[in-house]
Amino acid sequence: MNLSKREFLQVLTAAGVAGMGLGRWAEADAATAADKLYDIPKFGNVSFLHITDCHAQLQPIWFREPSVNLGVGAMAGKLPHLVGEQLRKAANLPAGSAESYAFTCLDFEKAARRWGKVGGFAHLSTLVRRMKASRPGALLLDGGDTWQGSATALWTKGQDMVDAAKLLGVDVMTGHWEFTLGMQRVQEIVEKDFAGKVDFVAQNVKTTDFGDPVFKPYVMRTINGVPCAILGQAFPYTPIANPRYFVSDWTFGIQDDQMQKMVDEARAKGAQVVVLLSHNGMDVDLKMATRVRGIDAIFGGHTHDGMPVATVVSNAGGKTLVTNAGSNGKFLGVMDFDVRGGKVQDFRYKLLPVLSNALPADREMQALITKIRAPYESKLNEKLAVTEGTLYRRGNFNGTGDQLLLDALMDVQGAQIAFSPGFRWGTSLLQGEAITREWLMDMTATTYSYATVNSMSGEMIKTVLEDVCDNLFNPDPYYQQGGDMVRVGGLQYTCNPLAPMGRRIQDMRLDGKAIEAGKQYKVAGWAPVAEDAKNAPGVRPVWEVVEEWLRARGGVVKARQANVPTLAGVLPNAGYADA
Repeated sequence: MNLSKREFLQVLTAAGVAGMGLGRWAEADAATAADKLYDIPKFGNVSFLHITDCHAQLQPIWFREPSVNLGVGAMAGKLPHLVGEQLRKAANLPAGSAESYAFTCLDFEKAARRWGKVGGFAHLSTLVRRMKASRPGALLLDGGDTWQGSATALWTKGQDMVDAAKLLGVDVMTGHWEFTLGMQRVQEIVEKDFAGKVDFVAQNVKTTDFGDPVFKPYVMRTINGVPCAILGQAFPYTPIANPRYFVSDWTFGIQDDQMQKMVDEARAKGAQVVVLLSHNGMDVDLKMATRVRGIDAIFGGHTHDGMPVATVVSNAGGKTLVTNAGSNGKFLGVMDFDVRGGKVQDFRYKLLPVLSNALPADREMQALITKIRAPYESKLNEKLAVTEGTLYRRGNFNGTGDQLLLDALMDVQGAQIAFSPGFRWGTSLLQGEAITREWLMDMTATTYSYATVNSMSGEMIKTVLEDVCDNLFNPDPYYQQGGDMVRVGGLQYTCNPLAPMGRRIQDMRLDGKAIEAGKQYKVAGWAPVAEDAKNAPGVRPVWEVVEEWLRARGGVVKARQANVPTLAGVLPNAGYADA
């Protein structure tokens, strides 16, 4: 049989969809790319390694980067609000390369089959050890969102990730979703598991009664004779974005004056390098860098923006580098400083994709992962259905994975409309792959994932959408709370991100008919922040609702079309791609 090049590629694609796999080709391509990706010459005398927002993903995964990450106001057309071709060109990533696959959404399905899965702690561990071997004294910083995002993390109350982080060699950590395990559990880990091994830092977390610090505001470490300070900034809006009852005795927030005080204090103690380990989100970090003097670099997280270059921000004290290391264990940031004469003279920065086919699994870490997962493997791997289309979450307004959740919530509970939180964690699936219980939990595993059904007026529906939209598109980053727009099922609407608060949501319709302000509608949702929601009659975890729906599909789930709003006023935008 003679095949043309096009026919040959079609055969390969069909084979992959049929479950035959393209591991040999993916491994070969990734191995070739590895020589270029990971051969990073040592520079200077002080090095930091950075991971963030892994969301408890111990295994290699698929993860599609967003095609919509709109920048508004002063952030329009600037990092991190570049996607697709705009990001590829800005970062000078070769078309079709492993870097393009890692950082952009371009040709995701094709690129995924070529380059293979990303992340996995065993593969990340190999890369961390490689970088530490070439950079003696380098510290590994963890930006948080580590103990949440998977079934095993939920079922073990984060212990799986605590053990993995210690073995990985994390030196300093801050947090966000960690706090949804509750104050007692967080303090138990910090005071017992981490004692003498990992420093948990958060200068902005204080007690509600007397304003005492709950955690260390910063730590001092000496790297190759150079005194360095690592400050911590936990997610400032934790009690708003997540249930308040988990952290009822603690306050958070953005406190520039306090941050400046801590920087000055560290400098007075002799710190020649001061870095901030932040879970603010990148837009907030960029603004904070203009307001606080004396920070050499901000290692940021929360918004899941994998930025291949560092942004240089000027302030009254000089310059601050702002970085963000993506999510789901798919990147490792490497910052090298040349420190001479008591200050940073120069730097080199790389954000390295973790291609699982290009990095051999660290045996010790793999053994730990196998041990962690062993009691749960049969439950995790249970096949619930097969997807006929690619499933993903990340994007400002909706994704096909969230659309699946919305469809399930409406169908099972007989709702007209459904809301799904704009969480940025959650893994992807390729066309033809099995929807397992593990993937479903990757999309829904929180400590408050209760499915709800409520009667809501049209006016209230608009208020909810307007409130979340302001969290995402307020032109002042300090009023943004991270995350993406609430995902909406059943309801169609127009969104103008540039309009004033209260006027961004327009033309709401249900089945073509305008939503009436005074009319009541049956609305399904999940992950309520109210403490008493779990006690409502008949309430159950969202994954049980979705699992019921999946089993009713006859083993196959048709490709989902994400329900997204009509955009007004904001296009064209470098943060919008038709991918």
